[in-house]
Amino acid sequence: MKYVEAIEFLYGLRLFGAKFGLENTRKLAALAGNPQNHLHFIHVAGTNGKGSTCAMLEAIYRAAGLRTGLFTSPHLVSFRERLQINRQLITEEEVVELVEEIIPLLKDFPAGHHPTFFEVVTVMALRHFARNHCELVIWETGLGGRLDATNIVTPLASLITNIALDHTQWLGDTLARIAAEKAGIIKPGVPILTTTDEPEALAVIQQVARTHRAPFRHIGPSARVGADTPLPALPGEHQRRNAALALATIQVLHPIVPVPPEAIRTGLAGVAWPGRLQTLELSGNRCLLLDGAHNPAGVATLCAALQNRPRNDRPALIFGALEDKKWPEICHLLAPLSDRIHVVPVASERSANPRELADAFRAARPDARVLAWPDLRSALIACQEETCTIVTGSLYLVGEALELAGHSPAGTGERGLNDWTWSLADK
Repeated sequence: MKYVEAIEFLYGLRLFGAKFGLENTRKLAALAGNPQNHLHFIHVAGTNGKGSTCAMLEAIYRAAGLRTGLFTSPHLVSFRERLQINRQLITEEEVVELVEEIIPLLKDFPAGHHPTFFEVVTVMALRHFARNHCELVIWETGLGGRLDATNIVTPLASLITNIALDHTQWLGDTLARIAAEKAGIIKPGVPILTTTDEPEALAVIQQVARTHRAPFRHIGPSARVGADTPLPALPGEHQRRNAALALATIQVLHPIVPVPPEAIRTGLAGVAWPGRLQTLELSGNRCLLLDGAHNPAGVATLCAALQNRPRNDRPALIFGALEDKKWPEICHLLAPLSDRIHVVPVASERSANPRELADAFRAARPDARVLAWPDLRSALIACQEETCTIVTGSLYLVGEALELAGHSPAGTGERGLNDWTWSLADK
């Protein structure tokens, strides 16, 4: 099997959609030898900030000398981004090996109960990290928590970054319901830390923690790492809040996994997480600012991070979103950022219609110049004279921008692996 063929196999798993439930993942993991039993985890859930928090934790523990595994989703360009050891992407050869090993195991599943793409990849990740003797795995949930495939592990600590309204069609349409799903990662006696501020959501997390007698720690709204702690590649006050959560976790786990103070500073100074207020410097003193904000809470954070820009230095805006996101509200929030707005489709079967996006922006900013383009490349060409251009609305779009700009790992057309369908019968 070649790498392209392995990716084609993974593409084929999209036919089985996505569904909640742990039965398939547990069975597949057992067939693979239960590799999770040989690993230690920090399990991270939340609406926004999961990836950045995972990256910070990984960087600090790696700086402390541990061999780290990092499992995140979605990927921006290459599937290989999802599985990293010491921030080195899994190799093409290793992907092929894992796929070849897992295919025979899938024959043990009856028709109608075939594992999904994410279930298969979760077990592939467990086997990869165990085989390579990772000492600590930073383990990000895919969707929700309670019935997410990643929830077959018992971690050293569970983290919930925050709770906001997103994926409401699957997780629930209230903060309490979404919090209940994400609090499903809480395990008996395992510390739970959160930066969740919404009282309705926080109450749910606290109650689940009490039920499981899990030590609970709330990182309050004023918590930030100090200005003397460098975060050069992750700007914004929200990242300093994520860093506070990471540092609190390290403190809680210090008796089990000690970390010297110098590793914290070294780790945070070197941490990078693409697509989150990431600046790409272009020729002619131009730049692209990439941010994968894809829900109102994330967009509000982006706007707050940009609010100190002078009015005469407003960037152009390129926006694209998935149809199932709250894009009318997002357009309303983003409209004040620029008077030169370009809307594009996302390279996904679930893309929102650019004409509808343009109408939403025009309603919010009648004085703005709003243009719709057939693709991101066309919009970027239209903005080539701009001093600064923001690309936002979807991590899929950010991944495409990184690819077009040549700032990404090589892929073979793998961004489509992020797409999946959902059968109501599977909910």
